Amino acid sequence: MQHADAPSTPTVRHAAEERLRSAIVSGELQPGQKLTDRSLCELTGAGRTTVREAIRQLESEGLIATVPHRGPTVALLTEAEARDLYELRAMLEGQAGRLCALRGQHAHAAALHDAVDALDAARRAGSMLGVLCANSGFYDALNDGAGNEALRQAMLGVQNRLAFFRFSSTRWPGRSERSVIELRAIADAVQQRNPAAAEAACIHHIEAAAELALMVLAERARGAALAPRARRRVLEKV
Repeated sequence: MQHADAPSTPTVRHAAEERLRSAIVSGELQPGQKLTDRSLCELTGAGRTTVREAIRQLESEGLIATVPHRGPTVALLTEAEARDLYELRAMLEGQAGRLCALRGQHAHAAALHDAVDALDAARRAGSMLGVLCANSGFYDALNDGAGNEALRQAMLGVQNRLAFFRFSSTRWPGRSERSVIELRAIADAVQQRNPAAAEAACIHHIEAAAELALMVLAERARGAALAPRARRRVLEKV
């Protein structure tokens, strides 16, 4: 492990950022979880200086928030923030779908259909990891076909901030089945070289995801509101 006070090289710092980013995006670190120097040094294998640099970078990306008197935590989105991000994601992915239909080759449409088939197979097998991998493959193909690197990076930033809901949605009854239908509609529109239909299908898919995400947030808020009452009832019985 790097010495706590040693300056970090760009390579070491980048590796620490990627490890921490991956832990947040994958759900290994949960929204609202407190992040200590010691735990992050163990997670990344880096020293304290490097870890703090990584925290600052991910804070600038909106993945980490510094809470007064508590320190850095995994960012927890409010309902308004989630709605704003989903509105932005719908616009970005709608444009990606349009560009993919206009610029994409047969190989891109085939890759989109292959990813949907893989997602459906993983869903039937009950493999959440398989579902997530297939979903990533779908967006890789969509962005490759769109051929706009700036758009790809903008989408990735928004998707990372909404990563928690991606994991939640895979467990929601019926959502995976509907997601397969929605993604297949995008793949079909790209194959037919219909930019308007591809854009509309992308927007529809994200709007459906947003509806579910806001339901998840509402349930979490209700749970948080009920928790103090439950604790009081327990204490009253003691």
